[in-house]
Amino acid sequence: MSGTFLGMPAFPAAAKEAVRDQRLRGNLRHATHTIRDKRARAVAELADWAQLRAAGRAIKDHTLRHLDHYLLQLEAAVTAAGGTVHWAADADEANAVVTALVRATGAREVVKVKSMATQEIGLNEALEAAGIAAYETDLAELIVQLGRDRPSHILVPAIHRNRGEIREIFRTEMARLGRPAPDDLGDTPGELAEAARLHLREKFLRAEVAVSGANFMVAETGTLVVLESEGNGRMCLTLPETLISVVGIEKVVPTWQDLEVFLQTLPRSSTAERMNPYTTTWTGLGPSKGADGDGPRAFHLVLLDNGRTDTLADAVGRQALRCIRCSACLNVCPVYERAGGHAYGSVYPGPIGAILSPQLRGTGSEIDASLPFASTLCGACYEVCPVAIDIPEVLVHLRERVVQGGTVTRRGVRVRIAPAKGHAAERAALRAARWTLDHPGALAAGERLLARARRLRPRRLPGPGRAWTDTRDLPEVPEESFRAWWQRERAQPAGPKEREGR
Repeated sequence: MSGTFLGMPAFPAAAKEAVRDQRLRGNLRHATHTIRDKRARAVAELADWAQLRAAGRAIKDHTLRHLDHYLLQLEAAVTAAGGTVHWAADADEANAVVTALVRATGAREVVKVKSMATQEIGLNEALEAAGIAAYETDLAELIVQLGRDRPSHILVPAIHRNRGEIREIFRTEMARLGRPAPDDLGDTPGELAEAARLHLREKFLRAEVAVSGANFMVAETGTLVVLESEGNGRMCLTLPETLISVVGIEKVVPTWQDLEVFLQTLPRSSTAERMNPYTTTWTGLGPSKGADGDGPRAFHLVLLDNGRTDTLADAVGRQALRCIRCSACLNVCPVYERAGGHAYGSVYPGPIGAILSPQLRGTGSEIDASLPFASTLCGACYEVCPVAIDIPEVLVHLRERVVQGGTVTRRGVRVRIAPAKGHAAERAALRAARWTLDHPGALAAGERLLARARRLRPRRLPGPGRAWTDTRDLPEVPEESFRAWWQRERAQPAGPKEREGR
């Protein structure tokens, strides 16, 4: 994962700080509600949405079951079309491959298409360490980069910033880089976009190398697909001499016919559009590439594992690899809306990040152990997912792993995860509850004792239970238990009307 998230606290601590930021909560509330309302209207236009959702799930599951076959087919097709395929087992290998490829061109800077995979591996930081500048060209990613910030949303990385904040970032940072924004720069979307356009145009025209990700890879033809809304991707994918694409191995689909399903579901689930304004596809160098053609004269595809194969081995957790990065789950999640994306300590925030990041990283760190608990299990994420990932099911599965410990596979080696120390009291309480429920006499005695001592009920629990009652009211204790009420009612003689009913 990206080095920009090293040292982040566990989710509870990070979220506690985030919810105190009223401006952040206001920005998130406005943005997520706007996006999800638009998405609901866009999805309602399709009478066969449920069928498309089921088809997307089936295609992804089939591909994951036969991933080895389709990846080899993809490699052969890309190679036959003039491209070069590189395999990277982890972030270090991927960064080394990309750095070496850029150095081989002699370039000292690259332009980038928005890419979650390159954020995941910390490519910008690796290139900077090698003396190579990486310029983000997506508007939101540019805002994050200029603001020395971290992305907080999959689709809208700068969702935590309002227009006033963005204007100040542009005025300060663009001046520092030698291309000042206009003195009278306003905060309207048009003015901000124009300032970004002027800032980036020079970089597009002089860049010799571009780095991209891809939304999909079509195995039968070796075609890569990028969907975007601004046109910056099209500039990156066509102007430079060398194109390097870093793509997770789970992004492959078998055929063009399969791609048709996702070209309907992804735009509506992400930007609430019927189709993306720019859909760019390329196959190797293609017939127009070369000495006299347009587009890059060298194409390299870096296929990234980085924990994906290990995730695939988990029969429950592997469904996270269906994700097409639409961000619909973030926009409906009540936890994300209040805590924001930074609290998740990963480039993958929200519900999907809570199940994907711990599996990809597999480190057993405090933050990864906390992420499966960053949810109310309300199920809203599952309802909107265009590939039907049962996020609540995976969350519960990962919680069990955290509480009980177990083993995971990391690059072919079984690694033991010790039970979380912070859950010792919880485990002891559950064992006591299980014993009590298995002994009716003890349960009845406990109920009688609790009813008699109900006036002594504390307002807050002591010890480990204190954190629970910091945000919850302890329930009132009734005068008698249901068991006692039932026995008393049965002991009373039935009246005439009750006898007639019987």
